[in-house]
Amino acid sequence: MEIRTGTQDDVPAVLALLDGATEWLVANGRTGQWGTEPHSTNPRRIAQITGFAADGGLWIGERDGRAVGALAVGAPNQEKIPPATEPELYIRLLVTDRTAKGSGIGTELIQHALRLAKEEGVELVRVDCYAGDDGALVRYYERQGFTRTETFAVPVNDSVWPGQVLARRL
Repeated sequence: MEIRTGTQDDVPAVLALLDGATEWLVANGRTGQWGTEPHSTNPRRIAQITGFAADGGLWIGERDGRAVGALAVGAPNQEKIPPATEPELYIRLLVTDRTAKGSGIGTELIQHALRLAKEEGVELVRVDCYAGDDGALVRYYERQGFTRTETFAVPVNDSVWPGQVLARRL
């Protein structure tokens, strides 16, 4: 897989990856993470991905010229994530093509984030994720060498979205 810097031209492909991931989650009865609506029609999500591309923190994983994964790094959402006590690289988004599930795309993108941290002389990499349902996403990051740190909750309509922050030291 080739990993390259993402641009504004990649925003539709990233939104399509998010839409595909949501479809996969819904098909598997996992609507708590991202709901059921497409990201490509959500103005907030479109602005978020556009912002990731604009600030230079978007990376695209490609196979045969097709986007199969996306990684965004930058500052965490300060409204929900406690600040780190040292310099860090924060993974803001990781999404992969669910038709290629299990082929190592996510691992390669995480390894890219770890390389970026080393290049910046940063020893801490953090990520947050959905901690609901059976906790499968938290366990995924633990298999990638991350350790659970803080939990958080985001009010969504009449429920609460459970989140988990994880960290990995280099």
